[in-house]
Formats: sequence, C-alpha cells, structure tokens
Amino acid sequence: MRPDGDPEPDDYGLPRIDVVVPDDARELDRDVVAYRREERRRRRRARARRLAGPLTRFGVAIPIIAGALLIALVSGALMTAFGPRPTPRPTAAQLAPRPPGSPGRVGGTLPSGEVDLVAREHTRTQLSDLRPGVIGIVPPGYRCEAVVAELAGRTQEFRLSFWLVADPRPAAGRPGLSIKDLRACAGTAHGGTPQILEDRRGTLANAYVPAPSTSSASPGGGPASPGGAPGPSAGDGALTAVFVQPDGVVNDVVRAPRPGGDLTEKVKSLRSG
Repeated sequence: MRPDGDPEPDDYGLPRIDVVVPDDARELDRDVVAYRREERRRRRRARARRLAGPLTRFGVAIPIIAGALLIALVSGALMTAFGPRPTPRPTAAQLAPRPPGSPGRVGGTLPSGEVDLVAREHTRTQLSDLRPGVIGIVPPGYRCEAVVAELAGRTQEFRLSFWLVADPRPAAGRPGLSIKDLRACAGTAHGGTPQILEDRRGTLANAYVPAPSTSSASPGGGPASPGGAPGPSAGDGALTAVFVQPDGVVNDVVRAPRPGGDLTEKVKSLRSG
C-alpha cells in the first residue's frame, strides 16, 4: 500500500501484502515464543543429522554390521569365561633310557605302536608320546562313570593329559565302544577335556587289560593282571586307568578306580615321577 493510502501496488512493482504492526509490542510475545521453540527444534534436528550422518550414509548396513560385531564380542567373552578349558600339554621329558620293567608292564614304558588322536581329524601318534598323564581304557558296554570327570579334573589341575580309548576286543557279545560313545563320555567332564584315542589293534588293551578268556583265569576267579595279581576281566564293565610319568614309565595300572584322595595322589605323583 502506498503511503497515501492507495491500495494499488506502489511504483516498485512489489506484490501486495498485509502487514499489521501492533501498537503494543507485548502482543507479539506468543509469536516470539513459538519462533524460538521452532528454532530449538531445528537446531536439535541439525545436531541429530550431524551425529547420525556417518551411520545413515550407507543405509542400514552400518548398524547391522555394528550389531553383529557387538554380538560376536559378547559371545567370545562368554565362551572364554565359561567354555571348557583345553587340557594343557606339558613339555615332554626324555624317555627313561633303562626303565626297571619291560614295555607294556608296570615299571616299563608303554608298548611300541601307534594310535589315532581323534579331534577334527585323525592324527597318527606314537604311544611313546602319550605322557605324562592318564590313559583310561574303557571296555565294551561301558557306562560312563563319575571317575571320568574326576580324572579329567585332576589331570587339568596338575597340568597333565587325560586320554580315553576303547578296548576294541568284543566281550560278552558286545563290541567295543564307538568314537561317538567315547565323545559322549568325554562330554560329561566339565573340569577338563579328555582327548579321544582310537586303537584299532588294541595295543593298549592287550597290554594292560586281561582278555575275557577263562584260559587265563587265576585261582581267585579272575584273569591275571599285568602286574601278576588277580584282577577283573575285560568284560566286567570297569575302566582301567594307566598312569604314565613324564619319562614314559608306567608307574601304576588301576582297575575300576574310584574318585577320592587316593586317586588324586596317584595323579599328582605323575608330576614328579
């Protein structure tokens, strides 16, 4: 509107607008408050865009990758804290040059031969390398006992190894345990991790577990043990524990071991044997 009050456009060609200037500036307080509120919202949105810009630049890929990494880190921490602890492998000492006993007997070294160390793959291993530690020979039809977990825990505690191997010789019409059965038995141990051996020729069982044959029965009713004393037969369903020193000498063979202080001392003695 021109200064003279004419409603026609002025000489500058600007569009017509209605501007009302109040007489009292306090009437603009609500408009000022609304303006400032809108400015605060605009600044907050601008800050959010600056912070989220790197994440939203590539869409949802970055948040997904970040979430996956976080889950992996948490899972790794939980597995480290609560997962099974691997059995340590102590530094092997030299084999005893002149053991008092013959191989395959108490006081001698393990018999010569090879077995398979079963993990993800089968690895051929010399029997002389199974030291120091305990070898558990399980008979056909063996029902896993608490002594397996006990031996796993004690060998873990004293930084020794613990192996489980099946006697492949059939007994009482039952075949030797499969690798799957041995793994299931090893899985009952939570204080240590038994290692699985496969002895197809039965070298260890032939050396330390009497065969289920009446021809070798002793006057006491059981076949003779490797040390010459009467013992249970291979088909009695009991585990046989072979204790091997760091120098490869077998210092004891125990039929049907039981958890307790005596068993702990036998395992502990292997560290200084």
